[in-house]
Amino acid sequence: MRILLFTGKGGVGKTTLAAATAAALAGRGRKTLVVSTDPAHSLADAFGRPLGAEPSEVDTLLHAAQIDSRGLVDSTWRELRQELQFALAGAGLDSLDAEELTVVPGVDELLALTEVQRLAEHGPWETVVVDCGPTAETLRLLALPEAVSGYLTRMFKPGARRTAAAVRRLGAHLESLRTLLTDPAVTTVRLVLTPERVVVAEARRTLSSLALRGIGVDGLIVNRLMPAPGFWRGAAASWMRTRRAQQNAVLAELAAAGFGPDEVKPVEHRAVEPVGLEALQEIAYELYRGLDPLTGNGKGVTPLLQVSESDEGYRLRVAVPLHRDSEVDLARVDDDLAVTVDGFRRLIALPEMLRPCRITGAESDAHGLVVSLAGNRGPG
Repeated sequence: MRILLFTGKGGVGKTTLAAATAAALAGRGRKTLVVSTDPAHSLADAFGRPLGAEPSEVDTLLHAAQIDSRGLVDSTWRELRQELQFALAGAGLDSLDAEELTVVPGVDELLALTEVQRLAEHGPWETVVVDCGPTAETLRLLALPEAVSGYLTRMFKPGARRTAAAVRRLGAHLESLRTLLTDPAVTTVRLVLTPERVVVAEARRTLSSLALRGIGVDGLIVNRLMPAPGFWRGAAASWMRTRRAQQNAVLAELAAAGFGPDEVKPVEHRAVEPVGLEALQEIAYELYRGLDPLTGNGKGVTPLLQVSESDEGYRLRVAVPLHRDSEVDLARVDDDLAVTVDGFRRLIALPEMLRPCRITGAESDAHGLVVSLAGNRGPG
């Protein structure tokens, strides 16, 4: 089974491209489900037909659904929250504290992701295409399994006598969710952007944040590229040439940053909004040119951490894509490395062999951070 997550800045057309990709996969004979976790659902609009929370048939081998995260909060989370409150009360907290500790920010996004996992693992689908929310919501969504799991671990130490079955069950489920998201053989992200500098800047930050979380990106889709004006005449053609020249300059910047033609796929802007299966299949043909939509860039996912020996001791590479304007901060926190890139922070557990060492220096390049470590742990 494969899971493709489509995300990008709001308004870049990710829903249309997710739906088009799903249609292409079904057209190649794969049982495919496309599902929206975006609170502002527009997947039904793309197909031009009503959709509900449970998968419904759109075409042969193609089903679609729009997850009702609010409904999941009202049902699934209410029951689990009561169990957690009972567990916390059993650990010695009064009812008010237990009530406050079970208010988990972003639980609706977490439940939406849980529903995607349920549909993926218990349905007949070979491929699940997910139309995620805008970039900021998606990053919060993808970070939640690890964050909430850590939250529960701090509340309940492993093996503690009073650890509730509900907490153990939730913790195990969150770990399985995190594993699903970070397995590059199963889950990858397609990042959708438009050829505008402000959108590209956000896409670069998104790439760094996803890399920090160990989630692979197997391709970028540049949507709404102005068609080449050809031999047109008049003011409209002049405007189109100017606009296309600006967009080409942005594409050139992407190429200069190391994103080659295998990683960046363009899709031209259309005069008519693409609605319905036939229009989506036309977009899919332009996007994939008859090739397998699952192929991505074919390069695989670089491991987040790579260790090599040096004259001083060790060199630790943290594979996070950076650009010249990236703001990077690095700190040692006990046995973890705290890495912050453009405001996104993650604690990365150091490999066991490096824990006795101290940090002696760090440098960065387009491929990430290189941290030098030597000797026994000291101030670092």
